[in-house]
Amino acid sequence: MSAGTSVRSRAARVATVAASRRRLDERWLRIRRRDVWNRLGLCLAAALVLWAVSGGWSRPFPYRSGYIPPRDVVAREAFGFKNGLPAEKLYEAGDTIVDGGKPLTPRDLQILYAEHQTHVLRASWPDRLFYSLARIGVFLALFGLCGYYVYFHDRPLLSDFRRLIRLLAVVVATVGAAVLVSRDAWRAECVPLVLFGMTLAIVSRREVALVFSLAVALIIALSLGQGLHELMVLTAAVAGPVIMLDRVRSRTKLIYVGLYGAAIMFVAVVGIGLLADQTFGAMYAAGWSPGEEELTAQAGFATKLMSGAAWHAGCVILAGFIMTGLLPFTERLFDVQTDISLLELGDAAHPLLQELAQRAPGTYNHSINVAALAETAADRIGANGLLVRVGAYFHDIGKMLKPLYFVENQGRDGNQHDTLLPAMSTLVIIAHVKDGIDLGRQYHLPQSIIAFIDQHHGTTLVEYFYRQAERQVAEAQQGGKVEEASFRYPGPKPQTKESAVLMLADAAESACRTLVEPTPARIEGLVHEIAMKRLLDGQFENCGITLQELNVIEESLVKSLTAVYHGRIKYPDQQTA
Repeated sequence: MSAGTSVRSRAARVATVAASRRRLDERWLRIRRRDVWNRLGLCLAAALVLWAVSGGWSRPFPYRSGYIPPRDVVAREAFGFKNGLPAEKLYEAGDTIVDGGKPLTPRDLQILYAEHQTHVLRASWPDRLFYSLARIGVFLALFGLCGYYVYFHDRPLLSDFRRLIRLLAVVVATVGAAVLVSRDAWRAECVPLVLFGMTLAIVSRREVALVFSLAVALIIALSLGQGLHELMVLTAAVAGPVIMLDRVRSRTKLIYVGLYGAAIMFVAVVGIGLLADQTFGAMYAAGWSPGEEELTAQAGFATKLMSGAAWHAGCVILAGFIMTGLLPFTERLFDVQTDISLLELGDAAHPLLQELAQRAPGTYNHSINVAALAETAADRIGANGLLVRVGAYFHDIGKMLKPLYFVENQGRDGNQHDTLLPAMSTLVIIAHVKDGIDLGRQYHLPQSIIAFIDQHHGTTLVEYFYRQAERQVAEAQQGGKVEEASFRYPGPKPQTKESAVLMLADAAESACRTLVEPTPARIEGLVHEIAMKRLLDGQFENCGITLQELNVIEESLVKSLTAVYHGRIKYPDQQTA
């Protein structure tokens, strides 16, 4: 018994080691991919640019006006200070420069800056090199942590190389702007940070925006030589607006987010200031320089603390107003659409929709109906219903180039496909996807809308003409076989839940038009058959939709279609059509 147990345990250990080696080999192969190295090189380049922008070759000057040192500040180097004095005053290493527990005055800052400059100039090249490498290492570590988080929670952000470049460029621009406006006369480094957090919350998920914002706040604090309490202030400034920013449905949304964030900022600065015994704000921006007695008085500290809190709150409000103006440029830079831009895009006066209504009125009416069905279903599963609705308006615009080849636009002139072979008819039908993509790009539709045109059929089978081709081959008795791949759309399959909802709504609305008596039971059976056929065909493999959500979509479509095709009472004097 013990021998058998020993053999099994030895075999298990060997299998575990082999499995570990396989995992290591798979990870190594993944790391060796060219696109991975391109992204790593991009992060290294961004870290080097950040090092240059933030002055990473020397230590920053950490003191500001109004700062209260918790202990005496002593000189690290021997230096002289003469500004405004009849003779130069000499300080030796270890001499007390500023007494602790008192707010720094402008003269104190001048002395401290002279000592700092002397210390920086006397630093050796190895010290500067090690400090620079440490700064770059911190930047790369933060990039790595953020990248690891994004890999599991927002992978498209990493897979899109251009989008990643834009994101890193915004990070560098944010840090550069924060360093530029961080002077005593401004103390506005939280404004670029809040703008960055709100931008990322709009173009990505709020969780991702919060992680990146905290990392950028740490970079800003490190670049300015700030401590833990200043980092807490920056964190409070950006966390509130990011958490409250969900969907931008009106132009005043960002302003209200800024107001709510300002209230959080005011309370946070007051609390942090009381805990740290510090005041935060642009102390001498207006040339106001109170006397030492007022500064050391408790009333003076309370006044300074409240004014600093109000200043930071005002900076957050300012960020909300600035973001409102930058919103169209942000949408264009990152190719995202807020509810505002979607409402503008879905206007019936859009020239592409106007042309669709004139050239293919049946397709236009079909698109309007599909939009209503898909929006309701998308909202039921927590997807972006407005995005689906606008995507449904444009999903069949390619049909306007050959409108008479689609049944909803055919009149009394007969079916155009009667004179074509099934394979040729399939090519005409499938071509409306490519034609729609070309029209969308010609009219500068955003990529998120073009994706609906590209994916709403996935790789489904053009079943009518496929069966017709099989029938012709069987009648000809040539023993041939029809290639199914030739009768399928090229894809891709739906990549988002919104695209999957549109696929089902489009197919269900078209199929219900063929029902002679669209009773609720028949509609329910038809919708379920369509959903199961696409599920078994693998159309929902890449969109992340669950079976529970698929069931909810079915219920929503059945309810909406039943309401559209409900029975009506025939009036006594009404004639049969």
